[in-house]
Amino acid sequence: MKTVLTLNSIKQIEKQYNTGELPVLVVCSDKKSYICKYMRSSSAAYKLASEFIGSQMIEEWGIESPSLALVQIKNIHWTNNIVTTRNLSAPAIGYLKLEGVIDITPTTCNVVTQTDRLLIQLLKIALFDFWIANEDRTYNNANLLYDIQNSNLVSIDYGGILNTSTFEYPLSQLTTTDTILYADIFRHLSQNVRNQTIQKYASNLRSYYDESIVKCRMKFSTIAEMIPSEWNISSTVINSKLNQLVDTEWIENVWDNFIECLNENLSNE
Repeated sequence: MKTVLTLNSIKQIEKQYNTGELPVLVVCSDKKSYICKYMRSSSAAYKLASEFIGSQMIEEWGIESPSLALVQIKNIHWTNNIVTTRNLSAPAIGYLKLEGVIDITPTTCNVVTQTDRLLIQLLKIALFDFWIANEDRTYNNANLLYDIQNSNLVSIDYGGILNTSTFEYPLSQLTTTDTILYADIFRHLSQNVRNQTIQKYASNLRSYYDESIVKCRMKFSTIAEMIPSEWNISSTVINSKLNQLVDTEWIENVWDNFIECLNENLSNE
């Protein structure tokens, strides 16, 4: 497991994004820029915890994702034009700002090279989402970047995992239209591939799926210990939620649901 960097801001915030969590672009003590999500209210702590958990889990799946850091944004670096409620004592989640990437949207997905390798990458991302109950990667919000130079898909944003809840309720399955398999990027990458071939690619992911879950399970206790105390979420709550992910019934139902949703979203040949 990689060490999570702990950084401080070193200059005034450069930019605020107009997306749901109003993240900010922060230059940190390693001289790199991070897109930071911060504590806006007590309920935001669960989203920050989800971001942290998701970034750690996807690493074990071997799926590319921006490096994560815990960032202490100093009060003096909040500029007057950024008006929002925030808890200055709680560390923010920071994702390293990547260069040479584009956001995948319905209008940009045609830029992505149509290769079987990228299709398999997308299937792995979809399967990860089914397992971790990610409700925030949908047909109109891919939460994916395309690394143009290396021709790779890059997964981002995990605030919607674990069914976007406050960890109070049991996990529930994604629906057919709740997934990246319903999005334009899936249709783009699969349009010249026979359904039978796509189904074979998906079936071949079963051992990868099981092995990835085993790797994730080994990190559960460490993750719970690394959640910042300022977020006020007990390790008992975190561990209880994570253990739902490795319940045998959940694992099998996720797999069956993944295959079923894939088949429902395949175009007719």
